[in-house]
Amino acid sequence: MAFTLPTLPYSHNALAARGMCQDTLEFHHGKHHQAYVTALNGFVAGNPDLQDKSVEEIVLQSHGRPGMEPVFNNAGQHWNHILFWQCLSPAGGTVPDRLGARIAEDFGSIEAFKDAFKAASIAQFGSGWSWLVLGADGRLRITRSPNGSNPLATGEGTALLGLDLWEHSYYLDFRNRRPDYVQNFLDRLANYELAEARLLAA
Repeated sequence: MAFTLPTLPYSHNALAARGMCQDTLEFHHGKHHQAYVTALNGFVAGNPDLQDKSVEEIVLQSHGRPGMEPVFNNAGQHWNHILFWQCLSPAGGTVPDRLGARIAEDFGSIEAFKDAFKAASIAQFGSGWSWLVLGADGRLRITRSPNGSNPLATGEGTALLGLDLWEHSYYLDFRNRRPDYVQNFLDRLANYELAEARLLAA
């Protein structure tokens, strides 16, 4: 079965008042993410070993394997974006109590977490992602990955939040000001309720 572009959980203009305009969502979701889905389906159609596999299975199967880089890049980006759209919310920015308590326990405070997440995002050179993950040791940590990689592939933990750092994610709204984009995400867009649900499920 071919992979498909997921429907956004909100309208294309739902985030405009919170710093992500309709054009950004339409191009990012409808053009960039769709391109990864289309390319991934092409690779799957041409490789019987990939058929009938989930995107998670393809990410793990292709990660680090010579000659499989294009498959991994597109499968990784499809997986990343499926989560990313859920990590945004028109009512984002409010940290619920149970997640807030865990963040305070592992980072010292919510503000300290935001500062660390922002620093990691700024430090990622070029394209990539920053993540809040639950590590195997049960502690929250912040990681980052280049290009289309992710914590699923690297085994760094269960991703609770992911932020796309590719320029097409923020250039229409923030031009080259990645720090402002990251801060806006943390304060106004981040779906911390999703992060808490993923934490509790893990």
